[in-house]
Amino acid sequence: MLSLLNPWVILALICAFLGIGAISYTKGEDSERDRQQLEIAALNAKARETEQRMGEVAQIYAQTLRKANNVAKVKEDKLRSDIATGQRKLFIPIQASSCAIPTATDTASSVGNTETRAELDPRTAQSLIDLTSRGDQAIRQLNACIDSYTTVYQTLNKSR
Repeated sequence: MLSLLNPWVILALICAFLGIGAISYTKGEDSERDRQQLEIAALNAKARETEQRMGEVAQIYAQTLRKANNVAKVKEDKLRSDIATGQRKLFIPIQASSCAIPTATDTASSVGNTETRAELDPRTAQSLIDLTSRGDQAIRQLNACIDSYTTVYQTLNKSR
């Protein structure tokens, strides 16, 4: 006769409970793994979307920088050409000598102009244009980098 105090019945009940618990645990583990995979996929999709927006921002600022550099190059080429042909001249202020004796023509011409200037030779003027051109290009590049960084930073903050 089977009694609840029979060790084989108790062992069968324990095995049944352990089996049910193991099956439930396994199903719960699978369910949790599936939930995590869905969450990872959603986060990956969001990250790719943010990455795509950042790429678009980088392309926009790169294109803007190229346009600004092209405009500056045209102006620089025109200035170089004008200096080479003599249409434009570059001057620098100099200190007038203290022992210069003004003549009648000097006083008449310098009434409105109190600055003494010296003309730069064309080669020095071209070198000065090179220097300022490289500086301006670096500034434009830095400004585009700062603008791009700011936009990407704001994009990332909005996506959080």
